[in-house]
Amino acid sequence: MAAAIAGDAETDLTLAVSGDLDDNGFPASPPTAATSSSFADDFYRSGIDWSSLQAPPSHRRRPAAGTTETVCGPLVQKNLFQAWGIEKPAAGMAQKVCGPPVQKNLFQAWGIQKPPREEAAQGPPVGARASSSSPSPSGAWPGRKRRWGGSDENGASRKPVACPFYKEIPGTPFTVDTFRYGAVEGCSAYFLSHFHYDHYGGLTKNWCHGPIYCTALTARLVKMLLSIDSAYVCPLELDTEYVINGMKVTFLEANHCPGAALIHFCLSDGKTYLHTGDFRASKSMQLHPLLQTGCISLLYLDTTYCNPKYKFPPQEDVIDFVVRTAQRYLKKQPKTLIVVGAYSIGKENVYLAISQALEVPIYTDASRRRILHSFGWPDLSKRISSCNQSSPLHVLPLASLQHENLKKYLETLDQRFLAVLAFRPTGWTFSEAAGKELDLIKPSSRGRVTIYGVPYSEHSSFSELRDFLKVNPQTVVTLLVFAAMFSNYRIIFFWLVSETSKGNSHC
Repeated sequence: MAAAIAGDAETDLTLAVSGDLDDNGFPASPPTAATSSSFADDFYRSGIDWSSLQAPPSHRRRPAAGTTETVCGPLVQKNLFQAWGIEKPAAGMAQKVCGPPVQKNLFQAWGIQKPPREEAAQGPPVGARASSSSPSPSGAWPGRKRRWGGSDENGASRKPVACPFYKEIPGTPFTVDTFRYGAVEGCSAYFLSHFHYDHYGGLTKNWCHGPIYCTALTARLVKMLLSIDSAYVCPLELDTEYVINGMKVTFLEANHCPGAALIHFCLSDGKTYLHTGDFRASKSMQLHPLLQTGCISLLYLDTTYCNPKYKFPPQEDVIDFVVRTAQRYLKKQPKTLIVVGAYSIGKENVYLAISQALEVPIYTDASRRRILHSFGWPDLSKRISSCNQSSPLHVLPLASLQHENLKKYLETLDQRFLAVLAFRPTGWTFSEAAGKELDLIKPSSRGRVTIYGVPYSEHSSFSELRDFLKVNPQTVVTLLVFAAMFSNYRIIFFWLVSETSKGNSHC
């Protein structure tokens, strides 16, 4: 998931961002009716009638005339217009709005009663964490549980944004990836799983709410790119146990992007929690001594590809396919430009393997060069080039790999290259038709530009998630709470956990 990073000043071609993927490689907009069915499509075209989830099956509301209701246990599948109780506009007709729009809360929109806020009248709930009394460089580490949203254009204060439960580690003063919520009540230690924007978002040079624990590589990026005060950045080494606020904390390799870590918490009462952040599960990961105990009390799980259709080939197989394909095209046309799409960090193994096999340098812009050099990987650093004419291997933003963009990019290189072969390495390009038979992948060719979508994923496939759950957690919480709003996802997630784990599941 890509980090939003301001690049160094350099004269480079500005490429348009693709309309179908955002910077993180996720679908950026709802698919059209012509789009073939996929897991990503389900995110956008599905909805849940939440009021029906509360009622027993025999007391469900009758479906509206002309609609079809699909029932699976207590779940009722409906389209979003029906779920929200509004009339769907006729095709091709614009909806007229009289007067200013009225903002309704979701409870009102869904027609269910909002639960009373007992804590407002009765004080904090029993067992709530007390605010940390630990001092800080600014004296401001203890904070509120809600982040205030600033002021609107009229100067009025906006409502605060609550820190979601699944980002707080119960029984501890710890939170994970909660920077967009500001100072969190009772939190004295903020953990950052990795340096992708959807995880570090909210971190600015003004951060003063408490210490940030992350891997050494992530710590370098946080200080270099976000200008965070070093006094707040606490780098931890992988596979090393630390005692923080009386609790044992260990970072494990996440096999995601450089610097990403699983976070293992061991409390004084013997409970153990594992937070995966974003990760690509593997056999070696499951064999880690801390995961062999069989007593993970609570697992916070990255379920990006929680659908049985996703059966990714091993990363090594995809890299081998990419290298072989590049060699084949260069043999046919020696003046072919090889382009690899990548996030601000991530996918390095793909273009490094091409560089090693072809014995050519890697060209990319100044912003990415600065990031790559910060990794401290000698074999990568020595291959980085600042001259776009000296190498047939270029790294560009993943979302910009479209035919028109690449055609224009080729034209800027003064006929140094005659054709473009581009690779989009992301799990979203996985095809059930090809499956693990990578040679069946069909490229998209237009003129002098050929683009291969290759299923090189840095998230776990469904089968890998199923294998990873053999660590036998007592309770599993999905980190993709947005996806959990949709019934198809919930059904698959509950099935995944009930089939492979001894514990409970929570969306």
